[in-house]
Amino acid sequence: MTVLSRRGVMVADLLELTKPRIVVMVMITAAAGFWLAGPEVWQVMVHFHLLFGTMLIAAGTNALNQVAERDIDARMRRTRNRPLPAGRLDPTVATVFAGGLGVSGALYLATFVNALTAALAAATLVTYVFLYTPLKRRTSLSTLVGGVPGALPIVGGWTAVSGTIDPATIVLFWIMFLWQLPHFLALGWIYRDDYAGAGFSMLSNNDPDGRLTFAHATQYAAALVPVSLLPSFMGIGGTVYFVVALILSSIFLMMSIGALRSRTVANASRLFRFSLLYLPILLFVMVLDHTL
Repeated sequence: MTVLSRRGVMVADLLELTKPRIVVMVMITAAAGFWLAGPEVWQVMVHFHLLFGTMLIAAGTNALNQVAERDIDARMRRTRNRPLPAGRLDPTVATVFAGGLGVSGALYLATFVNALTAALAAATLVTYVFLYTPLKRRTSLSTLVGGVPGALPIVGGWTAVSGTIDPATIVLFWIMFLWQLPHFLALGWIYRDDYAGAGFSMLSNNDPDGRLTFAHATQYAAALVPVSLLPSFMGIGGTVYFVVALILSSIFLMMSIGALRSRTVANASRLFRFSLLYLPILLFVMVLDHTL
């Protein structure tokens, strides 16, 4: 392999370390928070700075997570070919790369957006890497902890415009938080053997028939129904959003109930796949209904 080819492979591995698809989803939620906050025309450039800084810190967060979990990733079938467990990247190089992205993202947001948005982004990295990541080996409650950094980017998008946290941002936070729980519970149950063998402490570890896992998923999906409707009463969503949110959240709940009644991998996979559609559709309609 030539030097140029080796460098190309290394660049590809560093990119894979950042989990680009997750980075894109984080950027989408931050963008939704920004436009829901109703930016003035002069603030449009702030949108670029928000997305760029969010991209950096999300990439750094994901990469640091892979550094911390490289031993566990080596034990799981679906992750053993990642750059670190496969031995294609040196952990020191990966750590410097990941840390540089995270620090750069926080400084960029503090410089070009505002201090509160930068602080929220930094809190996302810290809670995900230094709290959620180690807790995954110790307690199934880590799923709840992990919901916090997953719900903060949309708040950061809002504060990029307003510079403050208000009741609307709290509602957006809870929508994001509650959506994540059935999403991750379904995924955890699908890969329960892999996670248990790798040493993760998951709710599904001691729940082979899925009754407890999908009972929890159903409870969170049920709580999401009324919470997802609140934007229509707070000036960040109208009638169209209300109808769409009611339909989407009701389907999400019905799928969770279906997975509870018939605890199969097929039903869990359907619930997980629908969760991937639920959020972007909900946010798109909310933003569209708010801006038109």
